[in-house]
Amino acid sequence: MNTNALVRRPDTGPPDLLFLVFHGVGSNAAQMGGLATRLAAEYPQAAIASIDGPEPFDGAPGGAGRQWFSVQGVTEDNRPARVAGALPRFIAAVRAAQQHFGMSVPCTALVGFSQGAIMALEAVQAEPALAGRVIAFSGRHATAPQHAPQDTTVHLLHGLDDRVMPAGTTIDSAERLVALGGDVTADVLPGIGHELHPRLVERAIEQLRSFLPKRVWRAALGEAPVLARAASSTELG
Repeated sequence: MNTNALVRRPDTGPPDLLFLVFHGVGSNAAQMGGLATRLAAEYPQAAIASIDGPEPFDGAPGGAGRQWFSVQGVTEDNRPARVAGALPRFIAAVRAAQQHFGMSVPCTALVGFSQGAIMALEAVQAEPALAGRVIAFSGRHATAPQHAPQDTTVHLLHGLDDRVMPAGTTIDSAERLVALGGDVTADVLPGIGHELHPRLVERAIEQLRSFLPKRVWRAALGEAPVLARAASSTELG
């Protein structure tokens, strides 16, 4: 696993969940510590790793910022190639963390902000069975999804007043994933710009707590006994 990572473990016993946190461009793992602390408070038995991007931020040489891919001269046309070039290392970091913590795919959540959200969203598009959930703050897909990630629940969260990455990108992604049969929630909150705002974080926690993934429904239905009964008049219409 990437040694430049902020890691939190349960106080006692093995972890039952794994949250991998990915920062935005020009930030770093340590700056996502507030989100890691909030997740740890809500899920004390989880392992939480905030991971540094593999490259130094090229917008401010010599600084402490990191990036997953360069945004210098980025356009709608060249962004997909840049993301694709960064995906192998990103996916490898996820797999290494899962192996390090001994955590299964369904119990792994990818949590990204801005560029980190882009990477998380595109990673589950490119790599089958990578994570059970994606929580994407203020992000977008690099290209419109052509399929919905199987057995992955995607939670999209965005500020309506975001001027860096407009909230319409989240709406577009949600509509596309729903049309493809995906398991998705989308929350766009007013009065919030391009930031990891506490209201977005709390809404994400609420979705994690309350939204039941389709795979859980399928498993429950598959295990439930089939009971013979007569249909009611209302069911027959």
